[in-house]
Amino acid sequence: MSKLWGGRFTKQTNHLVEEYTASIHFDKALAEEDIQGSLAHVTMLGKCGIVPTEDVETIKAGLNKVLAKIQAGEVNFSVSDEDIHMNIEKHLIEEVGAVGGKLHTGRSRNDQVATDMHLYLRKRVVELVGLLHALQESLITQAKSNMETIVPGYTHLQRAQPILFPHHLMAYVSMFERDIDRLKDSYKRINVLPLGAGALAGTTFPIDRHFVAEQLGFDAVYENSLDAVSDRDFIVEFLSGASLIMTHLSRLSEELVLWSSTEFNFVELDDAFCTGSSIMPQKKNPDVAELVRGKTGRVYGNLIGLLTVLKSLPLAYNKDMQEDKEGMFDTVATLEGALQLFAPMIATMKVNTGRMREAVNKDFSNATDIADFLVGKGLPFRQAHEVIGKTVLYCIQEGKYLLDLTLEEFQEFSPLFDDSIYQVLQPETVVNARNVYGGTATVQVAAAIERAEQKLGHTVQWLEGYAQPH
Repeated sequence: MSKLWGGRFTKQTNHLVEEYTASIHFDKALAEEDIQGSLAHVTMLGKCGIVPTEDVETIKAGLNKVLAKIQAGEVNFSVSDEDIHMNIEKHLIEEVGAVGGKLHTGRSRNDQVATDMHLYLRKRVVELVGLLHALQESLITQAKSNMETIVPGYTHLQRAQPILFPHHLMAYVSMFERDIDRLKDSYKRINVLPLGAGALAGTTFPIDRHFVAEQLGFDAVYENSLDAVSDRDFIVEFLSGASLIMTHLSRLSEELVLWSSTEFNFVELDDAFCTGSSIMPQKKNPDVAELVRGKTGRVYGNLIGLLTVLKSLPLAYNKDMQEDKEGMFDTVATLEGALQLFAPMIATMKVNTGRMREAVNKDFSNATDIADFLVGKGLPFRQAHEVIGKTVLYCIQEGKYLLDLTLEEFQEFSPLFDDSIYQVLQPETVVNARNVYGGTATVQVAAAIERAEQKLGHTVQWLEGYAQPH
């Protein structure tokens, strides 16, 4: 039989079954991780006296040759060999002969594939933290460059209160900081070694799982062999965190689409991150932001897909779990692609401060401050709210804004108004009146930026510690 597991079978596998059950089309992405795990495993087999030292060295040399060929694009993966593990083992045996068959001593494809995915996802989480860090840097740079820029703040997509534009940008810095924290926390559960669990019950060979963990930079090993081969929580957790990252990117994308429209004209995205129309020569479309917004759905789908696969599976390994990989690979690629584009897109974005100021001057977003002014004069807030509501209605009917009213017009609504109301209504006054922790006042936003930059430094330290497994 051509299969490495074919001794028990009397017939060749139906070719349609081979095609349907094979995973090599996508799990070949795990080739380097598979060989990395195998090198650690065979080294342990030698240390424990399970495989002779000379055979260990032969196998390690053969694995490194196979790896070099894979990296050079010289290896053809075969569907008949089902998956990346069997393909690599076949190529190893071709390189070193029958001794290559000793590599699989004391392990199963069940704990092997789980190890590969832990190794793969561990590396990608570090990369994604780095990309989120770069996006935060771009947002903070824009914020620091626009500390005097005031923009309408919105609720219900209706103008609510004027805020500093940097305050708006820093909201996303906070969102992405939570995303970084979630990825860093998930790393703890990713960095646990399943190898040595065997198919489900461990192995009869006197292996040293902790030695393998040390070689591969894992912080711990799975406590239970059944759990080790059937656990995909770490992938679900990653997909969940990825979904939140895409949620935040999608929200920012939507604002970039709105802000760059003629109707808003608050920002202009660099030509390098926009596309044109095949028929309308004047168009400049924010396609990157739109596509990121659109791709959010596929990441959500990958999360729901894996949860659905896992929801009724008995212990331990089942073939259903082959469906854990494509969604993970797709989510990693989708996230990496989006984040690689977003940081430079934000960095090169031009802010139309004049248009933002014009928008602030032509709305009623300073109305709340008039109510607060009257409250300061002793009027109960609910009465003040009613007074200002009537004042705004009058302005709308007369085609005016609050700063256009004369003092006499103000006093028709309340005798408590005096000349100081004009200073109260200035956008800078309105913004800087929100001088509370987390507020939009200039001093608070500057402090928020300083705190965010300190957190960036902590992220750099984490990246330096985990770029190579400890």
